Amino acid sequence: MPHIFRVGKKVVYPAHGVALIEAIEEKVVSGCRQSFYILRVLGNDTTIMIPTHNATRVGLREVIGPSEIPRVMEILRRKDVEISPNWNRRFKDNSERIKSGSLYEMALVLRKLVVLQKERHLSFGEKKMLENVRQLIVSEIAIAAGIDPREADGMVEKTIATA
Repeated sequence: MPHIFRVGKKVVYPAHGVALIEAIEEKVVSGCRQSFYILRVLGNDTTIMIPTHNATRVGLREVIGPSEIPRVMEILRRKDVEISPNWNRRFKDNSERIKSGSLYEMALVLRKLVVLQKERHLSFGEKKMLENVRQLIVSEIAIAAGIDPREADGMVEKTIATA
C-alpha cells in the first residue's frame, strides 16, 4: 500500500500541531508487520508513531497553504460567534473542534475564547485551552506562510485585538 506522506514532509497531527515525518518504519506489533510514520512534533520535540493505515483516521493532514491564511484570519475576526452559557457543553464542543484537526475549527475555538475572555474570567481549563489552541494556530500559520513563529504570533494577536 503506498504511503500518503513522505519522509521530510511537514504534517499536522490534531491537538499536537505541526510535525515532521522523520521516517517510515516497518515494525512487528502483536505478530503483525505494520508500517509506521515516525513523527517529531515541532512544538515540543516529542516523537510519535502512527500506523500508516491509520493516518487519515487520526486526522493526519497536510499543513494549510498560504492562500488559506486569510480565511483563518477572517474567522478570528468574526463578531457573530455563538457561545454556550453551559461550561461543560462549551468545553466539550471546543475540545471536539480542536481534536478535529481543522485549522478553521481551531480558529473558531480561539475566537470564542477571546470573546468570552472579554466578558468574564476564563476558568483554568479554558485559559489553558486558549493558550494551546493559539499555539497550534500560530505554529501552522508560521509554517504555511514561511515566516518566523513570532511574526505569525503578531499577526494572530493583531487580528484578534482588532476584532
